[in-house]
Amino acid sequence: MFRTRSLIAALAVCAVTVAGAAGCSTRDAPETDAVSPSPVGDLLEDRDADGRPYREVGEQGAPEVRVEVTPDPDGGWGVRLTLRNFRFSPQGAPKRAEAGRGLAHLYVDERLVARLRTAEHHLSARMLPRGTHQVTARLYADDGSVWAVDGEPVESTADVTVSEPAPGPAGAPAGGNGTPAEGGGGTGTPPAEGGGTGAPAARGGPGSPAGGEQAS
Repeated sequence: MFRTRSLIAALAVCAVTVAGAAGCSTRDAPETDAVSPSPVGDLLEDRDADGRPYREVGEQGAPEVRVEVTPDPDGGWGVRLTLRNFRFSPQGAPKRAEAGRGLAHLYVDERLVARLRTAEHHLSARMLPRGTHQVTARLYADDGSVWAVDGEPVESTADVTVSEPAPGPAGAPAGGNGTPAEGGGGTGTPPAEGGGTGAPAARGGPGSPAGGEQAS
């Protein structure tokens, strides 16, 4: 299969390990919906929740991603992506699909929170309140299409359970406490681009400024 998932039980300072890493974010302009007629892979009829088509590539040499989520000592959560056969494109790259290149979209409970162009990202404590949450990293080409293998998107999901709120720096509320858990299997990984260690990802909040782009 081409998706990876890891389960994390948060107890007091949640640590999440998942298969699939993140980057920091800055505000970006909205993405265009145009999808390039690139010779890379085949565009499928399947689409993501925002209507972006899947771009199917062969299993050999396909992009892979693994996501890991851990408590940040300064409050909030640290997200790290591990990548294989994939490189982040710089902001402003041409809107066309190139093999093994693009960016990652970071979702919390299926809501887009950031577009990443680096392997590390910070999630504020309020993004993961008490309860169980799913943090997913999915790989996209620069034209907005979703990298896919065998009809499945190249993505990795970490399940994070936050039980008790814990104080953050200077008394600010933090996420919660938790213990690291190891993610479940999946066949894939991303370019390497707290907690526990996630299993390799499937083939193929506001964050602090860095190489990512905050979702609008």
